[in-house]
This record gives sequence, structure tokens and C-alpha cells, in this order.
Amino acid sequence: MKRPAPQGYNSQAVRLVADVDHDRWGSVRASPYETARVVSTTPWLSGHEPRLAWLLQQQMRDGSWGEGPAPYRLLPTLSAVEALLSTVRTATGGGPRREQLAAAAAAGLAALRSLPPTGPWPDTAAIEILVPSLIAQINEHLDQRTIADLPPLGPWSRGPRLDVPHGFRERRHEQIAQLCRSNGVPAKLHHTFEGVHPHMPGTAVPAPEGLLGSSPAATAAWLATVPSSTRSEKAAKALMATARRYGGLFPEAAPIKVFERLWVAAALAGPGLPPASLTTIGAWAHDIYDVAGVRGAPGLMPDADDTAMTVLVAALAGEPCDPAPLSAFWSGTHFDCYVGEDTGSVTANSHALQALDAYARCRPTAGAVHRPRMDLVRDRLLAQQQSDGAWSDKWHASPYYATERCVTALARHGGPHALNAVRSAADWIMATQHDDGAWGVWGGTVEETAYAVKTLLGSRTAFHQPEYDCALDRAEAVLDSASRAPGHRHPALWHDKTLYAPHAMIQAEVMAALELLRTRRGSQPPAPGCDPDAEGTAS
Repeated sequence: MKRPAPQGYNSQAVRLVADVDHDRWGSVRASPYETARVVSTTPWLSGHEPRLAWLLQQQMRDGSWGEGPAPYRLLPTLSAVEALLSTVRTATGGGPRREQLAAAAAAGLAALRSLPPTGPWPDTAAIEILVPSLIAQINEHLDQRTIADLPPLGPWSRGPRLDVPHGFRERRHEQIAQLCRSNGVPAKLHHTFEGVHPHMPGTAVPAPEGLLGSSPAATAAWLATVPSSTRSEKAAKALMATARRYGGLFPEAAPIKVFERLWVAAALAGPGLPPASLTTIGAWAHDIYDVAGVRGAPGLMPDADDTAMTVLVAALAGEPCDPAPLSAFWSGTHFDCYVGEDTGSVTANSHALQALDAYARCRPTAGAVHRPRMDLVRDRLLAQQQSDGAWSDKWHASPYYATERCVTALARHGGPHALNAVRSAADWIMATQHDDGAWGVWGGTVEETAYAVKTLLGSRTAFHQPEYDCALDRAEAVLDSASRAPGHRHPALWHDKTLYAPHAMIQAEVMAALELLRTRRGSQPPAPGCDPDAEGTAS
């Protein structure tokens, strides 16, 4: 059966840019972790009961909360269980509702006990603080008589307490709080302030003008520890404004306008930015650009990743901005994401390499100034490639994202040094395609398939292997089918405190990959021996 002709890339891209431009918040789903923290610490906030009901609806059959493999469900399950225990403990009276909350909490406790005790645990934001903090709060709830008297929770109250899983330090949150009491709360902890707030006065943190560290959970924790005042009213209003945007619930960061606009624009630039959107995208870059470094969201620290992407997008839009703000993050061999970073990021460095290369193409006379740093970043990326040919990164659960970023950067500024690395990455891509034509670390997804496609297409500029064509034709069928499915729900693969899915950014990546595939193939038939419409079972 003949497929209907696809809508033109330019019109799709123009519509997406317009949608992103009109939304000052960003297209992400509500977070069980974040919403549970607000339920626990600010039960007086309007919309508490619907939030509680939503939290119950999000519980999985095994009693856990969250997305992804079991280790990723540790933190959201701890958050939800603590919120339910807090609600049960402070509720007056009995009845079916209290019993329902107690039963859900008991099922959550059982799910926590069944999680693998040794991980490996994901490298999500402040997990080393948040996990022991929540376990301590849950164990304190279980010590209370009001919990012990409820039949579903009685055995848990009388039994052994939750242990901190292997790999975490039991009192890490208390140690961090002690350091903060002595030296002040560093800006990088504002986003996860809820991890230390039981041991910290809210007055230790300057009153935020909006959400503390762009986080609803951190803001709710701060509000729970400060007296009512004009400044706390501002934070409460910001919390309520966020709830209104997300249907009474809360994402892990808000707003993500800066992050979303930059990543959408950079993705769409792969096939070419639509002329009708150039003015809008150029305005985004110049509005976002900051000589002190770009913040991904209000209340966060300036970071190299968003700063580099601003420089990159400005150059791609034909209105280059000076990359000088990146110097604040230069370590001597690579770029740190932010001052005080604990673990580095290959994707932030690949974005910086792309940004400096794009700026040099716009301003050739200035390119020589940045060449030494570009070479050092290139060498850093090459040194961090894994033995199988992939790269991994702390901002995303999938190696397909990090690998595409690194290959894209190295293909543009790698030279002969990078040929073997690019070839090795392409070999890894070819070896990991699922039987149905998709790619994915936990099963095929259209997002990861888009990254794999872009990696192979980027590799073809250096060398070409005939078998790539068949793999790309099969991938095109996967992406095309998904693009026609209304309301496609993208799995959460991005790292914050837990997993999340930035819908507009993923949509841009898929849209761009499809256009690159169609441009590559044109009117040519599928590769010999390859049926892109054939169905198979993912390997």
C-alpha cells in the first residue's frame, strides 16, 4: 500500500519553532519524584488532593514508580513512598482513603526491598544525597505509632528498617548539610535543596525570585522551612504558576525554555534551518546569550553546555556570538560543565567543539585563536571513547545520544586523528541495530534511532560502507511510521534527578533525521536485498 506523501520538512519545522516560541515553559511530562516532594512538603498548596490521586495512579504493578530499568526507579519510588507515609501520618481520622494510601505505601516498600541492592545506580543529579535523605525520612515515619497502627504498614513498622543500598553513604546528606551550615549552600545545590532541607534552615538560602534552582521540589522544601513573608509568597506563586502549566503537577525543572530552544534549533539545523524561522531562531540565540555564561534555566548556575549551544545556534543562524564566555569553564584540557563539577561531560565538550568550529567558519580570522583548545577537546573526546566504539554521558541514559554528539563534532573537527574513532562508532551502530530497524539501549526508540541515523550519516562523509544503506532504509521506515502516529509518547531517557523526556527536542531530532534520510535517498529505491517495511522482532 502506497504511503501518503510526507508533509514538507520546512513547514513541519516552522510549526515546531512557532510552538516552542509560544511556550515559555517547555514540553516535558510531570515527574512522580518531583510531584511527590511537593505533596510531602507543601500539602497546603492548592491542588494537593488531585496530586495525591495522580501519584497513586502512577504506581506500577510491582509497587514502584518511575521509568526505565529497576535502578532508575529507586529514587522516584523512595519519593512517592515518603510522600504517602507523610500524608498518612499527618492525616486525621481513618476510612478507606487512608487505608488506600497505606496500602500503596506498603507496596512501594516491598518494591524497594526487591530492587537490586548493589545497582549499578544511575549518575543522576545529586542521587548520592537524595537517596539516603529519603531513606532516613521513611525510616523515621516507620518509627511512629500512627504508622504502626495501620494494618498494611504494621509489619513494616515492626520489621527491619530500609538499608541504604550499597554504593551510597548513609549520612551523606547530613554531612553535606553540615558543610552548608558552615560554608553556605553552594548554588549547585539549589536545584536539589530538598535533599538537605531536613537539616538546614531555609534562611541559609537567599530567597528565590521564582523557583529555587528551577526545581519545584527544592522550592517546596524551602517554603516548608521559612516563615511566611513577601519573599516566600513569590516562591509559592512561582510554584502555583508551574502547577497551572503542567495540569496541577510538576516537572523536574521549570521553565526549560533556554534548553529547549537551543537543542531544537541545533537539531533542525542538520538538514538546514527553515528560512521562515531564521529570524526567530536568531532572536532566541541573541536573547539567551550572556557574557557571564548561559543558564539552562532561571536559578541554575551558568554552564558550558548551554553556553556552547548558544554560540553554536547563533553561528548556524548566521548571526555569530563571541565564544569568549566559554573561557570561564576551561580547565586546561577540556571544558567543565560548571564551576565545581564532580563528573565531566563528553556531550558538553562535543557541543563546545562544534560551537568553536561553527564560529570559526563565520569568523575565519578568529578561528586560529580557538584552534589549540579545539585540538585539546578533540583529543579529550577521542580518549573517552569506549572499547566498543560508543561514548556515554551523564546527561542521557543512552549511549546513542553521546555517540552522535561526539561523531558530529569529530567529523567536523577531527581530521585524520578521528577517522578510526568515527569508523569504530559506525561499526558499533551497525552491530546494535534491532531486528525491526530501530536502535535503543533498553529496546528500540525513535529518539535513539534518530541519533543512530545521524551517526551513520556523519560517518559517511569520511568513508562509505554499502551495508549502511540497508540499515538506513530500515531506520527510515521506523521513523516515518512513528512520525505519522499522533500523540506518540517518547520514553524518558534524559537525566535530571530521575529520567525525563523533552518532547519538542526529541521531535526535532526525529524530524531532522527523517529529512536527512529523504535527502540522502531522494527518489532512489531501497538498497538491494533490504525491505524497509519488513517487520521483525527486536534483538
